[in-house]
Amino acid sequence: MKTLIIYTHPNHESLSYAFLQKTLEGIGENPNIEDVKVLDLYAENFNPVLIFNANKRRRDMHADPALTKYREQLLWADKIVFVYPIWWGRPPAMLLGYIDQMFASGFAYRDKGGLLPEGLLKGRSVVCISTMKGPAFYPLYWLNNSHKVLMRKALFQYVGIKKVKFFEFGSMESAKGKHEKKLNKVYRFFKAVAS
Repeated sequence: MKTLIIYTHPNHESLSYAFLQKTLEGIGENPNIEDVKVLDLYAENFNPVLIFNANKRRRDMHADPALTKYREQLLWADKIVFVYPIWWGRPPAMLLGYIDQMFASGFAYRDKGGLLPEGLLKGRSVVCISTMKGPAFYPLYWLNNSHKVLMRKALFQYVGIKKVKFFEFGSMESAKGKHEKKLNKVYRFFKAVAS
């Protein structure tokens, strides 16, 4: 199993970075994972800004040569892991900019003329590891589970990815946030995951 980790936080002393390290630690002890790549969007200076004009059209985004490396990473991976904070009830703008560009028509899906497209990233699985300041129940009860609906239904299912696992950790800025317990939960998952 080949695993691509997409890390989205500007601070390498953050809790998100600690979750990245625990993910890598678990992967390092898992014989089912043959190879891993980490894409750190901030360290990469990934440009999340969409530009469309006379020379750069949206319908050609699936073949943009500036994004070739990132498309190859997604095609290479069997499992895609996203590590990010939840800000204002959704992933950071940097990650959303990556999604806008990478999950493009002609690469991640193909319109068939019906209600739903053909997902072109079938066979992969996704894990989302996210942290937030508010309590864990906040997105479920106050925001109608919008984060998970956005990621699972509006994105991953649309491009053919059906197997999606969430680690959505709340109260992470609190001294009572049980950080070590949550970090170890992620470590144990990646140490044992088989597909």
